Amino acid sequence: MDLDLELIRQKLEALKSEHRDLDDVIERLAEQAPVDQLRLQRMKKRKLMLKDQMAKLESLLLPDIIA
Repeated sequence: MDLDLELIRQKLEALKSEHRDLDDVIERLAEQAPVDQLRLQRMKKRKLMLKDQMAKLESLLLPDIIA
């Protein structure tokens, strides 16, 4: 069980790192002229996908609360 939680934490950290890296790349790409809109759009879509994956993993780390 602890091993599973540790693997989830490691995956979450890797996703967060990639998300931050994409933030930087998107910012730099948006500043360049001319802007490659297709590439920018793909990166933003990837960033949203990473955010969804992070949310799912974070929910697995939270203990179940009995209401």
